[in-house]
Amino acid sequence: MSTATQAVPDARGRYGAFGGRYVPETLVAPLEELERAYAEARADRRFQEELDSLLHNFAGRPTPLQFAARLTEHLGGPRIYLKREDLLHTGAHKINNCLGQGLLASRMGKRRIIAETGAGQHGVATATVAARLGLECVVYMGTEDMERQRLNVFRMKLLGAEVRGVDSGSRTLKDAINEAMRDWVTNVRTTHYLLGSVLGAHPYPQIVRDFQVVIGNEAREQILRAEGRLPDWLFACVGGGSNSIGLFHAFLGDAAVKMVGVEAGGRGHGPGEHAARLAAAEGYLGAKPGVLQGTYTYVLQTSDGQISTTHSVSAGLDYPAVGPEHAWLAAEGRAEYTAVGDDAAVDAARTLARIEGIIPALESAHAVAKLIRRAPKMKGEEIVILNLSGRGDKDMDILARYV
Repeated sequence: MSTATQAVPDARGRYGAFGGRYVPETLVAPLEELERAYAEARADRRFQEELDSLLHNFAGRPTPLQFAARLTEHLGGPRIYLKREDLLHTGAHKINNCLGQGLLASRMGKRRIIAETGAGQHGVATATVAARLGLECVVYMGTEDMERQRLNVFRMKLLGAEVRGVDSGSRTLKDAINEAMRDWVTNVRTTHYLLGSVLGAHPYPQIVRDFQVVIGNEAREQILRAEGRLPDWLFACVGGGSNSIGLFHAFLGDAAVKMVGVEAGGRGHGPGEHAARLAAAEGYLGAKPGVLQGTYTYVLQTSDGQISTTHSVSAGLDYPAVGPEHAWLAAEGRAEYTAVGDDAAVDAARTLARIEGIIPALESAHAVAKLIRRAPKMKGEEIVILNLSGRGDKDMDILARYV
């Protein structure tokens, strides 16, 4: 792995020009406390052993790297492997980070957990971990997302979490994060904010990335066993960006491995019609560098600098900013960022279901859709790993209405 890769974030929480810590004075001390506690936990062998045990015996790691034989044949292009994060307990990669932060909160003596959620998978994973560790749990969720993801709302409540609907703004993930941060400011002594993606003020992007890098570490070992070499391509969807950075990070030092992050193209290229922050080269309008919810990154903005509304058929990609490490990878040209619209994502979910017998989450279906478009132009000897970040159970109502 290159020196440049190892150096991010720097001591100020910066990924090149991006990242940092832009918060009210009341949150500086809690973030510094979290940074110290995390550094101690990383160096504690017993903490790592307990986390590894929970990931294996509770979450179900390692997840398979499945050769998608029929999809490979159907597309007539590269050899396609699916990293099956959808097979984890709770149905998505979110459990990796939640177990890590849940243990960290317990270590810090914080007995109350708060979280935000969009698609509901992070909320379900947080509620699951809180139940497993005996912690109080409150989840904030936009009322628009609560309607789209009613099944996950019920799952959270069944697990003992309190779900607080957020009816302000666009009533989606951005607004849920705002309310969670207000709660944390008020209750920092007793409460840990279990942020779900590589977003927010330092050290959150690093913490979440480090708890998700197990995806890429496993995939690297598995593809070397299966093919005897590294892949040519990595594909993953990008909302905040935790599943994709979890896959990408283990390969950053391998210049020959190309990385494609797929954002939500929604229903059009204009402001409020999509959630594509880094795919401006494809004509998606509105993204500029700015500060949102504690970090400096690319943010969808109106002409007068206000945060733009967003749209995606997938609640988990429906967010106006992107993790600062992704912004850095885009600026460095190390990863490519592109977008796929609602229709193509739904069609891709149906294709994967009928060809491989796997119903993906609509978030993951965006990556599948981009691979479907690209595969015919790839060579047969090329190898692709696609991160199937979650399963589609939560999206049945949306798919039923859409199809």
